[in-house]
Amino acid sequence: MCVRLNLLAFLVTVCLASAAQTAAQELPSKPEPTPVPSDLHGEVVQNPAGPCVKPPPMFQIQDYNGPIHQHIGKFTQKLYRLSVRDPHYKPGAALCSLEIRDKFFLFLRDSADPETFLAAGFDAGISQAKNNDPQFGQGTLGYAKRYGVTYLDEVQFRAFKEFIYPTIFSEDPRYYRIGQGASKARRFLRPFKHMIVAYNDNGKPMFNFSEWLGEASGTSLSNLYHPGNRRGFGPAAENVGMDVGLDIGYDELREFWPELARRLRLPFRDESEELQMNAAPPEK
Repeated sequence: MCVRLNLLAFLVTVCLASAAQTAAQELPSKPEPTPVPSDLHGEVVQNPAGPCVKPPPMFQIQDYNGPIHQHIGKFTQKLYRLSVRDPHYKPGAALCSLEIRDKFFLFLRDSADPETFLAAGFDAGISQAKNNDPQFGQGTLGYAKRYGVTYLDEVQFRAFKEFIYPTIFSEDPRYYRIGQGASKARRFLRPFKHMIVAYNDNGKPMFNFSEWLGEASGTSLSNLYHPGNRRGFGPAAENVGMDVGLDIGYDELREFWPELARRLRLPFRDESEELQMNAAPPEK
């Protein structure tokens, strides 16, 4: 839980710092506002069941085209890896589902993401300063133990929420953002709805088993290797509630990130370049 809270704060800090650096490099002349490109409409592809629509990603690493784009891209990959466009933007079209191996590789990429290791190290330092899990002691050995269990927290929570329960319930673990064209109020409320309503592999609404069972399972499992955790239903319910609240915060970032990034003048490619890329014939 603390890892994800620190990650959320870190992402906002990186965005603000990047915006300040980009603004400092601008010329004195007043620049023209960059037009916001419309959302993509997806790509029709073939799968074993026939043609289906593959929703476009929220944005791609190539969208960052500036002096610090590599740093921004690395620290936002986890933010948009689980984000795609709402599957109902093309009435009557079949949504391309994630296979079991796709969900597994999604979990692996999140677990091996550089930000995951950095966040675990930061959170382990905070834990050591507060002397959480005092049985681990202090010093280098104590920090190593805290780092290990903190990273294990991140991995096992993601295993439950991105692979195990999505596979059991045939649930799509991604967040489907509404995107531009809808009211801001509707988009703001969407992450709250997502905590209850998710999509199955065929694009049909279903209860979000992965969120709630994943949080409950992860919290219960963490008690086995966190000797300082408070036990009992009350503390567990409190931790689950806080984690769900953090996930809502991340989904809010996913929903509004493209507009927020452009508002902060992060180094996206300009619209003319995007139009040229979209106009190019697809590769065969």
